[in-house]
Amino acid sequence: MTRVRLATRGSRLALEQTGWVRAGLEALGAVAELVVVETQGDREQRPFAQMQGQGFFTKAVQEAVLEGRADLAVHSYKDLPSARPMGLEIVAVPPREDPRDLILARPEAVDEKAAHLPLCRGARVGSSAVRRQAQLRHLRPDLRPQELRGNVPTRLEKLARGEYEAVLLAYAGVRRLGADLSSFYAAALPPTLLVPAPAQGALALECREGDLELKALVKHLDDPKTRRTVAAERGLMARLAGGCQLALGAYAEEGPQGLELLAWYKGRIYRAIGQNPEAVAEGVFQQICAEHPEVVWSSP
Repeated sequence: MTRVRLATRGSRLALEQTGWVRAGLEALGAVAELVVVETQGDREQRPFAQMQGQGFFTKAVQEAVLEGRADLAVHSYKDLPSARPMGLEIVAVPPREDPRDLILARPEAVDEKAAHLPLCRGARVGSSAVRRQAQLRHLRPDLRPQELRGNVPTRLEKLARGEYEAVLLAYAGVRRLGADLSSFYAAALPPTLLVPAPAQGALALECREGDLELKALVKHLDDPKTRRTVAAERGLMARLAGGCQLALGAYAEEGPQGLELLAWYKGRIYRAIGQNPEAVAEGVFQQICAEHPEVVWSSP
C-alpha cells in the first residue's frame, strides 16, 4: 500500500484543500498523512508589497518535498511564482472551484445603484492583493482600498467588527470552507468585471521529478480541462515574468471557437482566442507589448 505524506500550510483553508486531496488518494488505495509547514506568509503580517522575494506561501512547502520530509505538496495554484524550482514537477491540477472574486459588504455600505460595484462612495475595501487593489481603483476611484491580511475567518471577523465596509476575496476559499455569510451583502463578481488572478480557484499537486510511482498515482486526480485553462492564464503571467504580486488578471475558458483568454493589465482588457494555451497566452502578451513597450518580458 502506497504511503503519501502531504505537505501543506496550516490554515483552515489549506487543511480543507489538502483534506480533499487526501480523500482522493485514499479512494485510490493509498495511505495519506499531513505534514503541516509554516511559511513566510504565515509568519509575517506585513503587506505583501513590503515582503522580499516570491512564494511567500509556497516555498517552505516545496522545500519539505525537496528535502524528503514530505512526498506531495498541495498548493493554491495562484500562490505559486512563475519560476519553477529545480527537482519538482506539477503532476496534477484537480477540478477547479469557482474562480470568481467575491465582494462582501456590511449592509449599511451597500448601494446597489452605484456604478460597477454596489458600494457607497468612500467605502473602505480590504484586500491584500495588488491586482484587486489596482482594478478597484480603476473601476471606482472614489473607494478606499486598504491592506487586509489573514485567513478567510480572520477577514470575515474584521469585516464584522467594522474595520472595513467591504472586503474582496476569492470565492473559492469561501465555498470550500462553507463560511457563514448571512450577516453580509455578498456578490460573486463576473470575471469580465473584476478579472481573477491567474489560476484562482485551482490547486496544484507537486512532487519530486523522479518519483514515478507517486506520479502514476496522483495523475488520477488531474482534470485536463482545468490544467488547460490554467496553463493559458499562467502562461501569460510567465511571459510577464510575474509572481502572485503582479497586478495582472487572467481568466481562460473553453468557448465555441476554442480557448478564450481574458486579461486585465494596467487598466486595459485584452482578449485572445486560439487552439492551445501557448497560443492564447502569446496572443495577449503581444497585445500588451504593443501598448506597453516598457514591459520586461520573459521567454516562454
